[in-house]
Amino acid sequence: MNALEYVPVPAFEDNYIWVVADGQHAVVVDPGEAAPVRAYLAKRGWRLSAILLTHHHQDHVGGVADLLSDQAVPVYGPAGEAIQHLTQRLENGDRVTIAAPALDFTVLDVPGHTSGHIAYFQAADPAGTPHVFCGDTLFACGCGRLFEGTPAQMLKSLDALAALPGATEVHCAHEYTLSNIRFALACEPGNVELQAWRDKATDLRARHVPTLPTTIAHERAVNPFLRASEPAVQTTLRDELHETVPDRLTAFTLLREWKNRFR
Repeated sequence: MNALEYVPVPAFEDNYIWVVADGQHAVVVDPGEAAPVRAYLAKRGWRLSAILLTHHHQDHVGGVADLLSDQAVPVYGPAGEAIQHLTQRLENGDRVTIAAPALDFTVLDVPGHTSGHIAYFQAADPAGTPHVFCGDTLFACGCGRLFEGTPAQMLKSLDALAALPGATEVHCAHEYTLSNIRFALACEPGNVELQAWRDKATDLRARHVPTLPTTIAHERAVNPFLRASEPAVQTTLRDELHETVPDRLTAFTLLREWKNRFR
């Protein structure tokens, strides 16, 4: 089996359109615009074979029609959202098998950011590494805003992602990492691993290198939204927000509300 490349193609101001390829054929995840995808595929000499969509927001689906005008390929996406051009609508537990590049995904329902948001989990690439394409549900050191779902839904979705193998590479769709780290440090200033991640991510961005992918194990260690039950995080919420924190869901809800207004 050919080795696979996982490439974040920049789009708009801070989006990444993920391209997975075997040296000839490529699958594209959440193409919000077509031009960067076309340019990258032409540069590498790769041929588009399928499109995967995680949710309906325009910065994730806006390039689909243009790409389909070049060639007809299968378009996979969430069954629970109104998205044009889908050829296969997916629900939790569905499998997506693509011949070239050779890819096999399990679909995870991860609502919260949008009501029908899904993620694609690849249990192992040819080297044995797992991967997840999680759109705007889980970010490096953060999570998506709750535009359509509830805190309880988002927490459950994040729990499902956090339960994936620790080595799973996290391919999210935005370069929000530095701002997310600033918030994470406000939540848990004594987290030594988080402090080291701040330094590494700052260096990467200074060199215009993506901070992604991270891993699930890394996110468990540094992402405040996966650490809502940590005593240090809950103490910060009580001290900074002067709120009572009786349970993990309350902690998560307070974290998300605080992040919405954090500068």
